[in-house]
Amino acid sequence: MSLMSHKLQAVHSSIHATAIAVSRRPDSVALLAVSKTFGADAVLEAVAAGQRAFGENYLQEALAKMAEVELALKSGQEGDVLLEWHFIGPIQSNKTRAIAEHFDWVHTVDREKIAQRLSQQRPPQLAPLNICLQVNISGEASKSGLAPPEVKDVARAIAGLPGLNLRGLMAIPEPTDDLQKQHAAFRRTRELLEQLQQDLGIQAGQQLDTLSMGMSADMAAAIEEGATIVRVGSAIFGQRERNHEK
Repeated sequence: MSLMSHKLQAVHSSIHATAIAVSRRPDSVALLAVSKTFGADAVLEAVAAGQRAFGENYLQEALAKMAEVELALKSGQEGDVLLEWHFIGPIQSNKTRAIAEHFDWVHTVDREKIAQRLSQQRPPQLAPLNICLQVNISGEASKSGLAPPEVKDVARAIAGLPGLNLRGLMAIPEPTDDLQKQHAAFRRTRELLEQLQQDLGIQAGQQLDTLSMGMSADMAAAIEEGATIVRVGSAIFGQRERNHEK
């Protein structure tokens, strides 16, 4: 078994154990491997170990990497491997077209204008783009995202846009080693989604079914509070050097 396989198995084992401990089905939590700043070779190694969903922050880096991975898979012996690409970085208006054309999910919609552009620019032959509203759940001035009171109005405004599926909320709480604070932030995000389901008249589990929250350092608390997607990078790919948008 490769080192990558060991790392992925360890993360999946942690997800499984945490979910079982709070009476959740382990398969109700999806693992998103955050491959930003790592090359196509690292993604291909993870693919060979069974991983299929990857998260990217930097658009130009991601597009080049996705093309290289696709070419390698087509020329290899893997057969029809279908990968799922998630954009999890800040979105500028001049980048929406490429995001709409190349990604399956976007976790970081924080303005109605961005959702409208993604809707208009999503190619009609592609499946609707799954989107999450990013919530600044800890109220950090340096962090992107909607303030909790803004979520309802933005969700109502974009819920019916063509080419999009509004799936839920994404949050990156203020980093802390305090487990009580971790739980409190994730609990507030879950409660915000539950309130949004009520406000929009959507039953739990029918769309608005996604809580993208929790990373390597706080994954357990996120799962215990209802995360359906955990975004894990360093536990899979190792520590990354600081990078910038290309």
